[in-house]
Amino acid sequence: MEPLHFSFIIPVYNRPEEVHELLDSFTKLEGNFEYSICIIEDGSSISSKEIVERFNEQLNISYFYKENSGPGDSRNYGMSRAQGNYFIILDSDVLLPKDYLQVVSNSLSENYVDCFGGPDAAHASFSNLQKAINFAMTSFITTGGIRGGKDSDKFQPRSFNMGLSKKAFVATGGFGTIHPGEDPDLSLRLINLGFKSKLIKDALVYHKRRISWTKFYQQVHKFGMVRPILNSWHPKSERFIFWMPTLFSLGFVLSIILFLFQVNWLLYIYIVYFIIAFAVALLSSRSIIIAFLAVVAISVQFFGYGYGFLKSTIAIKFLNKNPEKRFPKLFFKHVQ
Repeated sequence: MEPLHFSFIIPVYNRPEEVHELLDSFTKLEGNFEYSICIIEDGSSISSKEIVERFNEQLNISYFYKENSGPGDSRNYGMSRAQGNYFIILDSDVLLPKDYLQVVSNSLSENYVDCFGGPDAAHASFSNLQKAINFAMTSFITTGGIRGGKDSDKFQPRSFNMGLSKKAFVATGGFGTIHPGEDPDLSLRLINLGFKSKLIKDALVYHKRRISWTKFYQQVHKFGMVRPILNSWHPKSERFIFWMPTLFSLGFVLSIILFLFQVNWLLYIYIVYFIIAFAVALLSSRSIIIAFLAVVAISVQFFGYGYGFLKSTIAIKFLNKNPEKRFPKLFFKHVQ
């Protein structure tokens, strides 16, 4: 295996402050590694160029500005111009721990794969809302972590923290135009071509995620909408567990109706679940406020995802609608 030269691929859209925080975390990375950074400005009206220029003397950075075409196409744009032979794809709203590259390098040296993913966590500096949303998105008591077998060679990384060899990028052509959902789509195409992937458990990033309830709902709603589309493209990936948020939401509505007719047992089950969720969040965060917000975040996550999944399933699976025509906002146009 030739020596690895890592190129970090970071698309950004109107988030210069996030870029500053991320690049600052790069300056604190430990170890003597050869790496470069590609910032791809995806048609932003609020430029990050001045922020990038502040770090030019400390970091090996390339800055590109292009017409808006979505994060997937922007990542492809960056990878096709990057210096390295192994790409690490990050969202602009993450921070890197000091040992990130050391952990990744050690893992790939011991067991090389052409694709890897890492987990995310909430940094101590994040707001209570961000910490609560992070809990909802990653906890074992929600839908967090449904990305293929974590200990297998078929792990499905997410693009906030994802590694991809140049060989795999060339073979697949990179990300598609759907968003969100471009990362599991790429992962499944990689698996179909025989490439191996893995989870590097200790290669975590601190991920801010959404900073308002409205944005969080919109995000998980889109996640739910794209899953039936991905299932139609990759039928072998379809799993009953993807129905869980929808069934959870419909069951909760049913529990309220039954309660009005003095049938209480189903509502009691939901109350027990939320009490357990609150307790788990309280133990992990040691904050009553975060635990309360986590229960709200779980509710938003399940109802947002569940409604999106049901709506998209009816349109795609039962009415045979064309995904791009029925849900055009989930697709970007490719830009050369």
